[in-house]
Amino acid sequence: MNDAIRGFWVATATPLAADGTVDTALLLPHVDSLFRRTADGVVLFGTSGEGTSFSAAERLRAAEALLRHGVPADRIALGIGFPALDDTVALGREALKLGLYQLLVLPPYFYHDAPAAGLEAGYARVFERIGRAEARYTLYHIPQVSGVAVPFEVPGHLRARFGAMMAGVKDSSGEFAQFRAFRAASPDVAVCVGNETDIARARAEGGVGTICGMGNVVPGLVRAMFGSPDAEGPMRQALDVLKGPFVPAMRAILAAQIGCDAWRIPALPLLPADKAYGEAAARAIAQWEPAGG
Repeated sequence: MNDAIRGFWVATATPLAADGTVDTALLLPHVDSLFRRTADGVVLFGTSGEGTSFSAAERLRAAEALLRHGVPADRIALGIGFPALDDTVALGREALKLGLYQLLVLPPYFYHDAPAAGLEAGYARVFERIGRAEARYTLYHIPQVSGVAVPFEVPGHLRARFGAMMAGVKDSSGEFAQFRAFRAASPDVAVCVGNETDIARARAEGGVGTICGMGNVVPGLVRAMFGSPDAEGPMRQALDVLKGPFVPAMRAILAAQIGCDAWRIPALPLLPADKAYGEAAARAIAQWEPAGG
């Protein structure tokens, strides 16, 4: 039986070809590198992977490429959230046909005043219409980006109705009180954090790990957060190197690290960070990445 996402999962960046489609030839070696550097799994098309900028067909094509490459299905999670619930259902069904059971689900976004009862009913409809008991859903709470929060009581209510299908919550609010609220309201639901500096203390309070974007550029430092709270200081310093919007900054650093400028270009409407910034930031950030990380 599949379990919730646990451990160190990277919210993987998405490389683009010149025509704006996903460049799987660049994605595959990056994922291989993350696994060599101790990642437990990869999440395709979360925030760091600019998931809301890609169609269902593009997301499935990238996932299929990883599977053909030999990445085990249980080490891949797919972001499936759309504003229209039927689109979320359709992508979830196709993911399950591929054997992908870990599904990261944004709340239906745009209507910022949607009530908790409506969001709960929306998630319940997705679970029911996908209709596969082996699916494992991780609800994605990142209201500062999506504009729509996952109410803290909703995961517990869904767990009571759907059992293990309601597997986890990714709390990327950056507010540790919110992590604690999810844990208190839903003790049977696995809660992971997206804020890298919270990994150690979240694990100390029952958190199961992280899904995070910094794993793309300092995976060794992220892993160090699992072993010692002393890594929090270096992680804060590494994060301070990032200037401007997170995704373009992270991409610019990754492009400099890999030596491939294509990684620097995000999907529209985002615009790339300066190449010189990425090179300087990569040199600065290297001092906090453990040897072999």
